[in-house]
Amino acid sequence: MGCGTSKVLPEPPKDVHLDLVKKVEPYTGYKTDIYKHFIKGDGDAIKSAIPSPPHHTNPHVEQAEPRKNRVAKYRAKFDPRVTAKYDIKALIGRGSFSRVVRVEHKATKQPYAIKLIETKYREGREVCESELCVLRRVRHTNIIQLIEVFETQERVYMVMELATGGELFDRIIAKGSFTERDATRVLQMVLDGVKYLHTLGITHRDLKPENLLYYHPGMDSKIMITDFGLASARKKGDDCLMKTTCGTPEYIAPEILVRKPYTNSVDMWALGVISYILLSGTMPFEDDNRTRLYRQILKGKYSYSGEPWPSVSNLAKDFIDRLLTVDPSDRMTALQALKHPWVVSMAASSSMKNLHRSISQNLLKRASSRCQSTKSAQSTRSSRSTKSNKSRRVRERELRELNLRYQQQYNG
Repeated sequence: MGCGTSKVLPEPPKDVHLDLVKKVEPYTGYKTDIYKHFIKGDGDAIKSAIPSPPHHTNPHVEQAEPRKNRVAKYRAKFDPRVTAKYDIKALIGRGSFSRVVRVEHKATKQPYAIKLIETKYREGREVCESELCVLRRVRHTNIIQLIEVFETQERVYMVMELATGGELFDRIIAKGSFTERDATRVLQMVLDGVKYLHTLGITHRDLKPENLLYYHPGMDSKIMITDFGLASARKKGDDCLMKTTCGTPEYIAPEILVRKPYTNSVDMWALGVISYILLSGTMPFEDDNRTRLYRQILKGKYSYSGEPWPSVSNLAKDFIDRLLTVDPSDRMTALQALKHPWVVSMAASSSMKNLHRSISQNLLKRASSRCQSTKSAQSTRSSRSTKSNKSRRVRERELRELNLRYQQQYNG
């Protein structure tokens, strides 16, 4: 959904702790990035994106080096214990302190993903600790599975299941048909996974379509919940309240915005947002202005206007309404959501209505507008640099005032 989404809220007042697990750092260049030359490819056809050589070197010498030697060099950057067991195939993702590569088990030829995290940096250690704390405890068909871990002094290699079926909404766009019954099948799988997490005292805190992947490209593929970098795992004896301000803005629950202690019900709010998008291709809360976006969320202000909502059943809307409830105590739990009549009946009364055209058009329209706004923001960023500090202070003041108003309203 879109070209780029922020992972955390804007900087809060100084007396509020902010989770920086997913802080985005600017890319510093190939000199400090030893994995830069892995790019997407298949098998030994991994291509290398060598930067232009410095002026004092002879480019013909670089070109003369056989490709296999270069690929061997890059693979040698990995710990020998990893390369002894897995063939490194291609880079499939990168973060500030991590790389995700597709690999193949040498003995079984089974494909996996390895997430390599640089733990010499504090933020990298936080990501690693958060994900490992969760993934070592979970074993569920709808949650990405940790296979094994290799640790060194400066890096951790997490071998995980490889989801090759793509993101949820990419599949919907390509499918050609999508009904409420299809939506309930998707949501049943996600709710099963979320219920399991909540039973273990784990709150995902960043549920969104990008973190819901199909296991394989087939029609019968399961959905898997991924990306536990912001997850919170309650230890035995701890209370169930969390206080860290984190998440992706459009999916953040109201109680997080007013900085109240919160529970795993924040995941259910995010599932309400996902359900709304799943049935329409549009967002319930959306505004380029972050303060206006938060105001919509805090009021729980959304509507069922426009296509394809006239074709969507009242039961489906009731399901969404019971999740997008501002008061978390009135919000459905994962178990209650699984028992909702719309889910239990598999939307039987409206299963034949094809919502695909409207959903796909709305998804593609939003993706296009987000891409354009991102490019526009990048092109004007330099001209606004002298005003950035002042703008940040204004946003912080507006957010503090907004939070204060709604805290007063929230507390009655």
